[in-house]
Formats: sequence, structure tokens, C-alpha cells
Amino acid sequence: MASKRKGGDKTLDRVDALIQEILVDAYGEHEQLWAFLQAFEDNVTRPADAFVIGEPVTVTSFGYDSNERRGLTAVCHKGTKSYEVALSELVFPNGSEGAEYVAAYRAWLGLKPAIIQEEAPGKGKRHRATAEDFDLTGTVKLIALRVKERAARCRIPGTEREVTLRCSGIWKMVPGEIVTVRPGKQWRYAGHPYLSGEVESRIIAVPALGLRPLRLYDRGTWDPADEYWGEEDEPVPEWAGPIIARGPRPAFEMEQVIPGADLSELDDPIVRSNELKAAGSIDEAYELLQELLAADLRCLDAHAHLGNLVYDRLPEEGLRHYEIGMRIGELSLGESFEGTLNWGWIDNRRYLRCLHGYGLCLWRLKRIAEAECVFRRMLWLNPSDNQGARFLLEDIKSEKAPE
Repeated sequence: MASKRKGGDKTLDRVDALIQEILVDAYGEHEQLWAFLQAFEDNVTRPADAFVIGEPVTVTSFGYDSNERRGLTAVCHKGTKSYEVALSELVFPNGSEGAEYVAAYRAWLGLKPAIIQEEAPGKGKRHRATAEDFDLTGTVKLIALRVKERAARCRIPGTEREVTLRCSGIWKMVPGEIVTVRPGKQWRYAGHPYLSGEVESRIIAVPALGLRPLRLYDRGTWDPADEYWGEEDEPVPEWAGPIIARGPRPAFEMEQVIPGADLSELDDPIVRSNELKAAGSIDEAYELLQELLAADLRCLDAHAHLGNLVYDRLPEEGLRHYEIGMRIGELSLGESFEGTLNWGWIDNRRYLRCLHGYGLCLWRLKRIAEAECVFRRMLWLNPSDNQGARFLLEDIKSEKAPE
């Protein structure tokens, strides 16, 4: 069964690539359904939190009874009830492996890959934590999603279950941090779970967030021979020598995630947050950016712009916003990435902005050697240097104070 869709869309491109990967050795509809089932069983951890017709459920297994008309199924639990549904009706949280594989399966069926429809952040029902999720005799680890002055919306690691945390000093947390809480009491109000206690620690440990890495799209080859390095009679800049000597490298564009964005309607939450900031509505801009991260922590632009909001007054806090965005991007690169992320490929700019802000904060905090490493990394990834990292390195060398 061939999927029917129009080209030119990055979301659909990655769906196509996943379908081809799943069906590489499968022929005929029966074999292809078995291949999809194997892909779900191998790549989607169970139990998994998902939604069916807007209702939160827990998925425990996938199945196929050789009925090609019926296709794949899933066993779901809601409370004490268990029932079987068509797997194509499952909606997994954005950014999860389940969402990717259901999108591919729906596309193969000829249906709209609805899993990649980004809901407006903060809308709809969520999975809620229960009393069984917490051991009040020990400590509890939570992932901060959205932070207010007196409360933080948090997620339990390894699940999609959320709880509202209330404790002193909560405003110091930033979305994406893992906090260790010494719990006080647990209660529910209007059906929503709450937890009080004392925060014992806050750490940045992005690999522990359980996020799917942003995809990298192949954009051909970057060749230093095609770049301008100054006039022929001028010496090659010191920073450019190793980059030129390395020669051609593969070029990539990093996947962009902006929950709730509708590019067909030119409705971009990041643009709206910038407009609010320009109008002096800082608190509203801050709230909108946090809503984006509550929907998907992989929205690198939201991390970068949150850092921008506090950079002048609170560089230590800005550093943490930028670092979390940077570390999420690094999930896609690994330790041995040798390619480029050129500024000209627009979706790379989110990650590069996080790097830039992180380096500036390090510089302001007098962590000079670390800042220098970040700016050199920026030049290696984006040798055209649209952000002026080479000038920042010169300023550091001359011991000029950051602005």
C-alpha cells in the first residue's frame, strides 16, 4: 500500500524515510503489516502514555491477527478498564517514538499523519500523576516543564504523567531541569494532582529527559573552497586555518519544533513572544515561551528566547536556559559530529542561538576558557560566522569586557 502525500514538507520527508526504513525487506500488505508491528514492538517502550479520542490512556501492547482489513491494534488501559483499539487511532505525545511510528503507519494507510499535528500548547487533557507514582518516604525526581512564581508544572521521568509542584524558591527552576524533591504532602484539587515539599537539588541532565533527538536533514556538502576567506594577498585568519585544512564536510539542517505554530496562517508563537517583549509585556512573553516548552521541551527557540529575556539581569539563569537548549541539540550530534550546521539553512539558527547565548553568559560570568571553546565550536559548525564568533574570540584575547 503506497502512502499518498505531497512533497516539499520536512515532516512528510521524515515520515517517508521512516516508512522506507520499516518496509525495506517487506513485500505485500501482509508482510508490511508484520514489519510495522515489529517496528512498534522494537522501538516503542511499554507501558506508554497516549490518547484515544482525546482521553488519556496507557498502552501496554500492540497486535496483528493477520486480518489485513483490521490492521494493527493496541491494548489500552484507562483506570481499571482494558480495551483494544485500532493502532491508527492512538495519539502519542509530540516528540515521542510512538508519535513518529504512528505517523508513519497512518501515512502508509493513506491517512493524514495526524500524530505530527502540533496542538496549541497547554490545550487538551493530560496524563495526571496518581498517589501510586510517589513514595513520600524518600525523594522524588521531577522534570520541570513550566515554572511560575509559586508553582511548577512537572513531569515524572519515564512517563507523561504530570503534577503541580508547590514549594519555596520554585521560581529558580527553569524548564528542562531535573529537580530532586523531598516531598511533604500530596493532594488533588479539581482532579489535578499536587505535591509539596523542599527542592534538594536541580541539575541539567538532558539525556535523562527521555527526548527523541531532533532529526538532521542532509543538505549536501560544505566545501571551504567555495567560501570567501579574504583577499588573495591577505593571510588566512588563524581561526579559519584548521577549518580550511579539514576540507569538504557534510552539511545538515536540524529539525525545528515549534508546538502550535501554523505556518500556513503565519501564526508563529515565537514571533508573538517577540512582539510581546517589544511591547513591554515581558511576563506574557515569558509565559508563552514556557507554554511551548511544556508542550515539547525540544523547542530550542523557546530556550534561546527565555535566555534572552533574562540575559541582562540574570546571566546565571540565562546560562541554564541556553545550556538546556544547547544540550538538547547535542542529542542529535553525538560526540563525533564532523559536519556543518550552516546559518543559511534556517532551522539551524535555533541551535546556533543557544550556543551563542551560552558562550556570552560564560564570558560574562568570567568563565573565559569555556566561552572560548563555545565560540570556536560555533565557527567549526558555521564557518560563514553570521553571529560574529570570530570577533568575540578577538575581544576575549584582548581581554575586552563583554557588553
